[in-house]
Amino acid sequence: MYPARALRQWCIAALLLGPGRSIARVETAAGQTAVGPGLTVRWIPERPVQGTLFRILVNVPADVPVLGMGATLAGETLHFRALDDSVREAVAAVPFAADAPLELPLIVLLRSGAVDTVAVTIPVARGEYRLEKLTVAPQFGTVPDSATSARIAREQALALRVSIRSHATTRLRADTVVAPRDTRVTSGYGEGREFNGQVQSRHMGTDFAGGVGSPVFAAARGVVALVDDFYLAGRVIYIDHGEGLVTAYFHLSRQDVAVGDTVEAGQVIGRVGATGRVTGPHLHWVVRFGRITVDPLSLLELGRPAQPRGSW
Repeated sequence: MYPARALRQWCIAALLLGPGRSIARVETAAGQTAVGPGLTVRWIPERPVQGTLFRILVNVPADVPVLGMGATLAGETLHFRALDDSVREAVAAVPFAADAPLELPLIVLLRSGAVDTVAVTIPVARGEYRLEKLTVAPQFGTVPDSATSARIAREQALALRVSIRSHATTRLRADTVVAPRDTRVTSGYGEGREFNGQVQSRHMGTDFAGGVGSPVFAAARGVVALVDDFYLAGRVIYIDHGEGLVTAYFHLSRQDVAVGDTVEAGQVIGRVGATGRVTGPHLHWVVRFGRITVDPLSLLELGRPAQPRGSW
């Protein structure tokens, strides 16, 4: 079954096409689907896991003039770039939630004089994440008062605004992507967080070991979009990499960049700290695609070469 929001998007697209336009829909459990004469949609990996980034590639015959291409997946806009004369690639994200569907409808609009709308179902693998029990200071392990709740909500809105605006930013990220720390991972993405005996949230980032003052590196080229001091996340830096992709760095002891700065992959942007809700000094790294928070390690996978493009 298609989620209601995706069905609405598909129906609206059908209405906008008008006479002489076509809609193709192919449902498949494979990672490759032939749609129409020569048009192929492919995704890597074949079954992306909940809470990860993955690649979508569209192969258009060389004799078809592409005037424009757009797509949506899980409510987020996708941004295609040409890899060669016939193949276009976009980054996409799979949401993670206990009730999230294990199939996602991908809707692609191809403009080549006429407009073709293609809807493909992408199978999704369930994310399996463990429960972690933590002990923190009492004020961080209980329900916050109204004033604190209001502050947290304001800070979440600021962060969300960065992610939404990133869709309007041109691609800044090169193929080079690095980890923000070269130390061990102490806590992974998706783990349930039980604070002082009460399960309150899931850990929607990756924690790296580090002492106070240890360097933190930008994961990829981008523009600093937010530098602030949050109640839960402490001192933070958000970097906009364009086309919906944002990385964030939490609990810093020091922020060495300012809003508007352009940073390169591997550049020192701040220092590890223990600010906000923490059990000790470390870096909490977050990766978002639009409104979807994903496993940051899946961003590192995007920095590796794609499978050979000739094997369609």
